[in-house]
Amino acid sequence: MMIRLGIPLGIIVFWAFLALFGPILSLTPNSIELSNILLPGSAQEWLGFDDLGRPIFDRLIVGARTSFFVAFSVVAVSLVVGSFLGTVSAYLGGWTDLAFVRIIDIFLAFPGILLAIALAGVLGPGIDNVVIALSVVGWVGYARLARAQVLSIKERDHIYAAVAIGTRPIQIMIRHLIPLISAPLIVEASFGIAGIVIGEAGLSFLGLGVQPPSASWGSMIRDGTRYMLVAPHMVIAPGLALMFVVLAINLLGDCLRDWLDVKGQGRRE
Repeated sequence: MMIRLGIPLGIIVFWAFLALFGPILSLTPNSIELSNILLPGSAQEWLGFDDLGRPIFDRLIVGARTSFFVAFSVVAVSLVVGSFLGTVSAYLGGWTDLAFVRIIDIFLAFPGILLAIALAGVLGPGIDNVVIALSVVGWVGYARLARAQVLSIKERDHIYAAVAIGTRPIQIMIRHLIPLISAPLIVEASFGIAGIVIGEAGLSFLGLGVQPPSASWGSMIRDGTRYMLVAPHMVIAPGLALMFVVLAINLLGDCLRDWLDVKGQGRRE
């Protein structure tokens, strides 16, 4: 377990370190040097330069900060909003739950990334609008999961006991329901981070995300596609960074799911 966890966790910690402490480094991501245009990696600049002579390594670190901020902001908003709405809907039941299910069905009728693209196009480009667009799409999965979990546990004896002693519904949901459904929600959030990183990169690739001169892995890949034959390092560097981060998050999510799977652990023992 620790071997499986070590490498993915190391990659994620390194990604977080670059995102949080990158601004204190002496970076020049927007420094244009015409003499360095499309130069490959060297001992002075490991990853080379882009089509404007800007250092790719510095821009990669700035892109790490962008993806980190968007991913955790969207997942935090989606997790809180979706879990709360799904819990309330399942606990109240009746017409409230029926109406909520229909709203979820409407959102699920559209592919998530296409709905995010449409929202980002309406709101306009920018990192704040990317967070809003992805959050509007992302809460549905957490709400659906929370609702299913609450439906399976709200008939338990301790819930009836809480109702019998006069505990208010909001207190029952916060103290007795949400803690019991937190494990699957945490696992879902771990996989959700990987999806948001891909989503942010996709929107930036289409020009709907972070705008120049700010850097994003998606926009770096877009800029590099025009020079694939003469300067492949412009695409390889951000592409590998994106792949390693998403793969590490998914592997960490698998380990977290196995660790929190109490029933599965009992069967294996």
